[in-house]
Amino acid sequence: MDSDNRLGAYLRARRELVRPEEFGMPGGNHRRVAGLRREEVALLAGMSADYYTRIEQGRDKHPSEQVVEALARVFALDEAGRAHLRELARPVVRRKRVARRPERVGPGLLRLMQAWPNTPAMVLGRCLDVLAANPLAAAVNSCSAPGVNQVRMVFLDPEARDLYADWPTIAAETVAILRACVGADLDDPRLIEIVGELSLKSEDFRRLWARHDVRAKTTGLKRFHNPMVGALTLSYETFAVNGAPGQMLIVYHAEPGSESERSMALLGSMIASESGVLDRPVDVDTRHG
Repeated sequence: MDSDNRLGAYLRARRELVRPEEFGMPGGNHRRVAGLRREEVALLAGMSADYYTRIEQGRDKHPSEQVVEALARVFALDEAGRAHLRELARPVVRRKRVARRPERVGPGLLRLMQAWPNTPAMVLGRCLDVLAANPLAAAVNSCSAPGVNQVRMVFLDPEARDLYADWPTIAAETVAILRACVGADLDDPRLIEIVGELSLKSEDFRRLWARHDVRAKTTGLKRFHNPMVGALTLSYETFAVNGAPGQMLIVYHAEPGSESERSMALLGSMIASESGVLDRPVDVDTRHG
């Protein structure tokens, strides 16, 4: 996991990813550091090198909003990255961690998903555990079966590399979405368990986690190699579940009249004998300890 200096770790990761050439500075192998030097970041952000060093080293963990925005501009952060940077710079209110109940999906939402036999839909928890899915969602993507943690599945299940046509992109997005979902709460026991296991077992995960990328899961396009019907190209939309903080409803759909729409209809007919929403307690404890 990250050290207690979470703001500094994020800034250092961003700094190392910036190409000096983007700012008209000489790059190449003669540079002793990856990306920008601290003094170069400070110059571009309009602050002293000493002050920026204090922030990155954790000697000043709560810079002003103006400083945060200046650094966000230097690192060309999108809105999700800016929000994450602001959260990391905000003073932490230390509260006693209270045990919370296992994440479960409300009965109303389960009935709604059951009423969509031709529309793949699932609910994810805050650490990307699949809490519920209708049969079509699980048939489209084995990573969407209830009880599966999507981060573990993407990096540890060899079938995931065959399932996702754009596996490298999906892997990077999955890690960035996980960071966005947990925010600054890196002490979450469930997150510690997932990151600890994957850091030991997957070099790809370690590399991507070290980048500190953040990406909100909103809308997008995914391409699958489904074992039953072949290639599928599906769009998805994401909705926050009111009353269940951290839960996300993901709904997939195909372009009307497309080959993917016809393949989805075929897949639906193949599993028509199954009914209801797949929902069971998650195989791991997602509670805060």
